[in-house]
Amino acid sequence: QVQLVESGGGLVQAGASLRLSCAASGRTFSSYTMGWFRQAPGKEREFVAAVSRSGARMYYADSVKGRFTISRDNAKNTVDLQVNSLKPEDTAVYYCAASDRIGVVVGREEYAYWGQGTQVTVSS
Repeated sequence: QVQLVESGGGLVQAGASLRLSCAASGRTFSSYTMGWFRQAPGKEREFVAAVSRSGARMYYADSVKGRFTISRDNAKNTVDLQVNSLKPEDTAVYYCAASDRIGVVVGREEYAYWGQGTQVTVSS
């Protein structure tokens, strides 16, 4: 089992950058595929990015490709999401999640463990 705690959200203007961080507890962090999801008001939670267990492979939603970068540090049990060129439509609660599946893991139902979320608000 793994527990996840996100941080780094905030209120920024369009075009700004943020670095979201997720700290995981447990000794088996490297055995999980890690992902970031987001949920805007009135919308379903959607996939943003995922990183493989080793950190060698990353996957992104089309809406964030080229602007967001996911990375992990298995020695520190952390996974980060660098978000650049923010747009008002990026406003959402961002969640870190862990999956014991291998490969391209983009489905919300494939992630068993979730953090409490961190709010990102982008003003125009």
